[in-house]
Amino acid sequence: MCGIAGMLQKDLKHSEWEEYLRLMTNSIIHRGPDDWGLWYNAEAGVGLGHRRLSILDLSPLGHQPMVSKSGRYIIVFNGEVYNFNELGRELQSYGHTFRGHSDTEVMLAAIEQWGIEGAVPRFIGMFAFAVWDQKERKLYLVRDRLGIKPLYYGWCSGAFVFGSELKVFKGHPDFSAEINRDSMTLLLRYNYIPAPFSIYKGIYKLPPGSILSISSSPEPAILSLDQYWSLQKIAEQGTIEQFGGTLNEAAEELDKLLRDAIKLRMIADVPLGAFLSGGVDSSTVVAVMQSLSRIPVKTFSIGFYEKSYNEATYAKDVANHLATDHTELYVTPEQAMSVITKLPSLYDEPFSDASQIPTFLVSELARQHVTVSLSGDGGDELFGGYNRYFWGRSVWQKMGWIPKHLRNFLSKSLKVLPPEKWQSLFESMPIMPNQLKQKNMGDKIHKLSEILAVNGPDELYLGLVSHWKDPSGVVIGSSEPVTLLKDPDKWPIISDYTQRMMYFDLLTYLPDDILTKVDRASMGVSLEARVPLLDHRLVEFAGRLPLSMKIRGSQGKLLLRKVLYKYVPKELIERPKMGFGVPIDSWLRGPLRDWAYDYLNPERLKREGYFRPEPIGRLWKEHLSGTRNWQYYLWDILMFQTWLEKEKH
Repeated sequence: MCGIAGMLQKDLKHSEWEEYLRLMTNSIIHRGPDDWGLWYNAEAGVGLGHRRLSILDLSPLGHQPMVSKSGRYIIVFNGEVYNFNELGRELQSYGHTFRGHSDTEVMLAAIEQWGIEGAVPRFIGMFAFAVWDQKERKLYLVRDRLGIKPLYYGWCSGAFVFGSELKVFKGHPDFSAEINRDSMTLLLRYNYIPAPFSIYKGIYKLPPGSILSISSSPEPAILSLDQYWSLQKIAEQGTIEQFGGTLNEAAEELDKLLRDAIKLRMIADVPLGAFLSGGVDSSTVVAVMQSLSRIPVKTFSIGFYEKSYNEATYAKDVANHLATDHTELYVTPEQAMSVITKLPSLYDEPFSDASQIPTFLVSELARQHVTVSLSGDGGDELFGGYNRYFWGRSVWQKMGWIPKHLRNFLSKSLKVLPPEKWQSLFESMPIMPNQLKQKNMGDKIHKLSEILAVNGPDELYLGLVSHWKDPSGVVIGSSEPVTLLKDPDKWPIISDYTQRMMYFDLLTYLPDDILTKVDRASMGVSLEARVPLLDHRLVEFAGRLPLSMKIRGSQGKLLLRKVLYKYVPKELIERPKMGFGVPIDSWLRGPLRDWAYDYLNPERLKREGYFRPEPIGRLWKEHLSGTRNWQYYLWDILMFQTWLEKEKH
């Protein structure tokens, strides 16, 4: 795993090329502490930089930037191409020879043999790389199919700049770092800023499965963006050409694909382990790893002293059954606070999925023992694991038949009383069932009123994944951009509502939240995280499975569970889904209260001029009183505020 950077720019002196590329690559030294390199051609106006975390071919023969044997192509590469040995043997049959045994050298030979467009679809792995074609004087930027590895690009005055993280752009003297207020609205809605947007004006995320090309001449340079792999095509084709076998046959095929995907990702010249939460996804990955390993697999878990958030005991049970070499860490609010101060530097732009805290801590824990760790991310999106998949479907089936005008009337009626009044009403009536006296019942009634008001199931999904429902009303001087979830013209032709939800999550939530979180947390401690469930062959197989093999009743991941139970007893896994949550709600009322108030202070918000203080103050007051749980809404604001503070210094 590594970090890359580079630019196209005319009329720079040699000393300036050296200075700019050094500044850009040094800003991401955490992504590659083992080695670094620069390459530039001042006459052509192109430069590439690299920071290396040595995983394969630890010798100098793996050094980057790397030049192809003919001298035509120069590459800087972040990631892993796991099938490089197989590709290398095929390329040798065409006459290619190799000095070392790095995947980078094989990639260059593949590009020489088949060209960029012919080589990239052959790569199995996670990658973000840049290739300069000396002959055509053209720069290519490439990102893997699912968006596992990040890649940003944009303009700094007359220079075209790219890099693994936004830090890279600050190494260029012409970078303006102007905050995009429209992107702030996306943060408040989704808790992340979705591709192609970033927090800065003029800087973009390269979409997954894409190749961007730009020529150094003629003037002005023209960008061309092409898809080499389309999740939409996979999803639409999967509904037409569904898997026709039995559940047992599907489980056999899935087990075979999993074993191959995991075996490929166990190839490393450094110590290797795995994250283990005790849930279906990570337990499946670890179980297969252990079946393929001659020695105990090193596994790592994070726990919480708050029982309702703690999965560490389940992880320990799975680890004991599989006989892994297990290490766990229980998180205190003090440890969480120490991580919070690091988040602005880790993420470069505001990012407010609170599970970023345990993700960083488990990465930090793993890095003390290994350099590579496998993760179970992707299982929920591929095999139907999120509660919203069956909950949303069930809710719409129960209320969708009600005429819209009647649903609107019911919605308004439920909002007549504020949540605290509903709460006191339920608690004061002795004949009321206990389940209606539970904490935050008034909060749940107001959420029900929002659901009743939606126009259809897709709007219901948007509501389920949204935090602030009117973010433009909170961010001063903003207009919320139209994203995929609000643009039906870009939706796939998939009639089933649940399948559409899974598609949306794979295309948006997975790369822009889950994979971003894992990449920044792991690379922040120089750990390479690998995600075998997102092998594109496995994704394509999952796309062909009928929904009945994924979800049954109120339980998801039916097929994945069937494979897992070949390795782990069912009773160790069967329990309600918890997720990788953090007790932010109680921490904001307790140990993090003073810290949060400093950032949410109305006078501070007015002075900074980004947020309207009134709606934020109302939510903060209600949260502190315990009448409402606004942890996600408040965390969105807090993560922007901590990022902004760092941005000023």
